Amino acid sequence: MKGINNLTEGNITSQLIKLALPIMATAFIQMAYSLTDMAWVGRLGSEAVAAVGAVGILTWMSTSISLLCKIGSEVTIAQAIGSRNYSDAREYASHNLTISISLSLIWGISLFIFANYIIDVFKLSGDIYSNAVNYLRIIAFGMPAIFMAAAFTGIYNASGRSNIPFYISGSGLVMNMILDPLFIFVLNLGTNGAAYATILSQYFVLILFIIQIRFRDSLLDRFPFIKRLQKQYTLRIFRIGAPVAIFNTLFAFANMYMCRIAAINGGHIGLMAFTTGGQIEGLTWNTSAGFSTALGTFTAQNYAAGNINRVVSAYKKTLGITSIFGILSTILFIFFGSEIFSLFVPEESAYMAGGEFLRIDGYSQLFMMLEIATQGVFYGIGRTIPPAITSICGNYLRIPLAIGLTAIGMGISGVWWAVSISSILKGISLFVWLVVIRKKYLKTTR
Repeated sequence: MKGINNLTEGNITSQLIKLALPIMATAFIQMAYSLTDMAWVGRLGSEAVAAVGAVGILTWMSTSISLLCKIGSEVTIAQAIGSRNYSDAREYASHNLTISISLSLIWGISLFIFANYIIDVFKLSGDIYSNAVNYLRIIAFGMPAIFMAAAFTGIYNASGRSNIPFYISGSGLVMNMILDPLFIFVLNLGTNGAAYATILSQYFVLILFIIQIRFRDSLLDRFPFIKRLQKQYTLRIFRIGAPVAIFNTLFAFANMYMCRIAAINGGHIGLMAFTTGGQIEGLTWNTSAGFSTALGTFTAQNYAAGNINRVVSAYKKTLGITSIFGILSTILFIFFGSEIFSLFVPEESAYMAGGEFLRIDGYSQLFMMLEIATQGVFYGIGRTIPPAITSICGNYLRIPLAIGLTAIGMGISGVWWAVSISSILKGISLFVWLVVIRKKYLKTTR
């Protein structure tokens, strides 16, 4: 089949790195959209950053829902390729795109209509509230581009060609970096300018994906983008992708409430530290997520082909690589948190508060990487529910932890410790779960 990279044979380490690096770079590029907005909006002041940061949680939620078809593509298509069933691979590609378009329209319309009620959750005041509502309504128009780009990315990742999403997303980032200062300062559109720059760049990415997949690659023999859904394919996509989308969406809901607690205990500075700090943490999160996605694709192809020894070996190698990044991020966050934060928000009170968040969060980085890397194995074998349960329980544990720790006098630091402790527990729990099920699903031969 044209355009597919077979991962069931060859050197494991080189395949993982070759697959993971473009995925990581793509994730960094997608994260850089928000960081670029934050960096430019930060020049408008901490209140503007708080408004954009609040909407950032909703953008995260949108990306979480789009994972249904991204993970659905990566697992179903990769397993079909591993078993040499290319007709099914084409069907799954078409079904994932059709579902992504439908979901994006429903979600985008909902965000636009209910923007006021959604922003009310953050307890923002005055101009911050108004800016956040306007920003959210503009971003809502970009949902079809976000959802379809996620599905296209999953299709390319499943085919072992993760370099294509990297190049295309990189082009979108360059456009966003050019448009941000133009719209925010030259055209004097303020925070709305950042939103306009983002959605225009996202649609530019979508157009590039369509051109690439339809006219340059002919991937999976020019499968149709939209078709009538069939029950057998639709249900399997939802069975595999829905748990991931649900736990990431619930994670975003939990973070919305955590934002509320941060705002109550630290005002707009507390909210800004939490949302912007989370964006900065994405540097380490996306590193491990890149290897996790690569491991998931690698596992799916080899698991379907019966190459269990290669799956186990790949997991061990992934843990070794990600632990290096985990140690580095721990050192940077604990000892240089304020300096890192000041690159995005130069206001002293803001970067000092953000530095405290990064310092406390730094203790959990290795465990966060352990959780995300382990998710890759679960996704690859088609068992997406264990990571979902672990994530949902751990993330919602943050809320009572934050309330309890702030109640005993820890103030805003109690919110940061709740985040760090829960991440540590999630990493340990999911690793233990994999060890328990290994004999059933990953029984190796000698």
